[in-house]
Amino acid sequence: MKALVTGGAGFLGSHLVARLEAHGHDVFVPRRRDYDLTVGGDAERLFRDARPEIVYHLAAEVGGIGANRANPGRYWFANLAMGVNVLEQSRIAAVDKVVLAGTICAYPKFAPIPFREADLWEGYPEETNAPYGIAKKALLVGAQGYREQYGLNAIYLLPVNLYGPRDNFDLESSHVIPALIRKMVDAQERDEHQVVLWGDGSPTREFLYVDDCAEGLRLAGERFDGPEPVNLGTGIEIAIRDLATVIAELCGYDGEIVWDTSRPNGQPRRQLDVTRATELFGFTAQVGFRDGLERTIAWYRASPELHGPR
Repeated sequence: MKALVTGGAGFLGSHLVARLEAHGHDVFVPRRRDYDLTVGGDAERLFRDARPEIVYHLAAEVGGIGANRANPGRYWFANLAMGVNVLEQSRIAAVDKVVLAGTICAYPKFAPIPFREADLWEGYPEETNAPYGIAKKALLVGAQGYREQYGLNAIYLLPVNLYGPRDNFDLESSHVIPALIRKMVDAQERDEHQVVLWGDGSPTREFLYVDDCAEGLRLAGERFDGPEPVNLGTGIEIAIRDLATVIAELCGYDGEIVWDTSRPNGQPRRQLDVTRATELFGFTAQVGFRDGLERTIAWYRASPELHGPR
């Protein structure tokens, strides 16, 4: 099929593009410098140029806790606007299918563990990333509305926190795993004996290796046509304090880990119920956590251009 992957040059998108091409799809990857999807005219021109049969909408403006706190208005606007424009142009172009990537940040702050898709509306998201999470969750409503009124086959997936090669390692905007890897690898290389981490280490998170997520998106694009949201993850949580210990071990860092409790923890716990993805389109994560971390650390070490002053 002719596939359009918004965000196809980014972290998750680049892995999905490679996977789709390996399965014979003709993939169009737009660049932000050529198409600003927050602008309706650019989105219209993109669909005219790409002429897609299937759309994977992965483009997003996103970051860790610090980036979300610094950009609440921008993250709300950009993510909502991009999704709205992609849905509308998909309707106009009569594409066969739209695959929308939502976010774990859409879940309520105190959702029951494990997070089940039926609990998505049972409360307000964690405050530091609520504007981003709400903007992405609004796209689920849009997808269901467009399905009901226009017959658009739009599906909505909720990937958990991702990690892997080609992730964002910028400490101003990165998520927790790349931030920990960078801090500990750089400290080891500079013979520094202390790293400072945010919060108290008590929150839990679930992580999905990026190649596994790409495969989940591909399988959903081929096999799933329902209106209900679907989680993508492993179903396994780990405390941030334990995560830091594992990454320190794998990086060979033996210095002190200091927790800055003046910084926010974020959502207390995150763990998904992943049974729907298995039942509806046969997705189960394949890459073990330590294996995935080792691959990610090796990629960062082999990318000296990313190492630099903090």
